Amino acid sequence: MSRFWSPLVQDLKPYVPGEQPRIEGLVKLNTNESPFGPSPRAMAAISAAADDNLRLYPDPQAVALRETLAAYHGVSPAQVFVGNGSDEVLAHAFAALLRHEAPLLFPDISYSFYPVYCRLFGIEHVTVPLNAGMAIELADYRQPAGAIILPNPNAPTGVALSRARIAALLGEHPDIPVVIDEAYVDFGADTAIPLIAKYDNLLVVRTFSKSRALAGLRVGYALGHPSLIQALTRVKDSFNSYPLGRPAQAGAIASVLDEGYFRETLAAITATRARMVEGLTALGFETLPSSANFVFTRHPNHSGAALAAALRERAILVRRWDAPRIGDWLRITVGTGEQTEKLLTALTETLNA
Repeated sequence: MSRFWSPLVQDLKPYVPGEQPRIEGLVKLNTNESPFGPSPRAMAAISAAADDNLRLYPDPQAVALRETLAAYHGVSPAQVFVGNGSDEVLAHAFAALLRHEAPLLFPDISYSFYPVYCRLFGIEHVTVPLNAGMAIELADYRQPAGAIILPNPNAPTGVALSRARIAALLGEHPDIPVVIDEAYVDFGADTAIPLIAKYDNLLVVRTFSKSRALAGLRVGYALGHPSLIQALTRVKDSFNSYPLGRPAQAGAIASVLDEGYFRETLAAITATRARMVEGLTALGFETLPSSANFVFTRHPNHSGAALAAALRERAILVRRWDAPRIGDWLRITVGTGEQTEKLLTALTETLNA
């Protein structure tokens, strides 16, 4: 059927998500999903919203959710945009804010959806190499640019920039849009949200999929100056004027309001991350400092492909990319304490073998 495809589709190389196989007893540490369920309050709200009113369209502006997020982050509702997961929010940002005559800049090792969006929307881009420590070097962004997008913490490395360094970047690029993708920020990095009041070119994108354990609900949002939000809204309303269903809006609101559960699960994940790093270090792995719910690690004496294959034989999935500079690195999601011990045991057996 490819003879009916448009030329754009012929040339696309879609994003490849982490696999979701059905394997008995699987320890799934490849897609950065939360090891804990969503907030009980969110689950109750989702169930309550699944009633006869589903025959009606949801609020196209998601006013209640935007007001809740605005109050939580200390901004106005006019500074909040919501969409179906942060991937859709990012897609709208690429279309609305990141296509200019000068190229878009982002790291060479980063979220692999970025180059896909560039091809989809016809955006010229330049990838900026991470430094030898796999960190973003802000001085390397002092070059002609139409816009900049950075994940913070970066993915798949997990390495974060401080808020002061993000402020320095914004100060050096006051005349172009700068998007900070904060999918993993709650696990230990500084959010850039306080900088929105000073920098009208800053858009911060966030998700409910990771720290709020709602990947299956598909809710993401962006915060920024009202003019940036208006641009996203113009794209949304030209594409899908009703992006979030009633259960999604209700569940997201309840999740934001359940701060106790949110903090409790974050603390558990970061504690398990520390245990994972400790165990990997004892086995001789080199692990980057992570501010995310995953670690990026390699063993100096073993290939990443061999380690990933050996773990899969033991029904443990991790993520690996066959790409320059990172072919021997594994990205491992922080799971439960039990899953972490199974991982470390399997790696011990593999290395001993």
